[in-house]
Amino acid sequence: MQLLILLTIGWPEILLIALIVLLLFGAKKIPELMKSLGKGAKSFKDGMNGVEEPEIKEDKEKKE
Repeated sequence: MQLLILLTIGWPEILLIALIVLLLFGAKKIPELMKSLGKGAKSFKDGMNGVEEPEIKEDKEKKE
């Protein structure tokens, strides 16, 4: 229960983290970081869809 209380993040904590990130990376690097993060997330999502597709095809073949 105590761990749950320590891990809750509110608006003040989010703003503090955003400020620290801004100071560490600068305003010019943040869009590049977000773009690469988005590409990574899209790649992961596409990879997960690719894993599911062969299973679906196998199930359809078994039904026929």
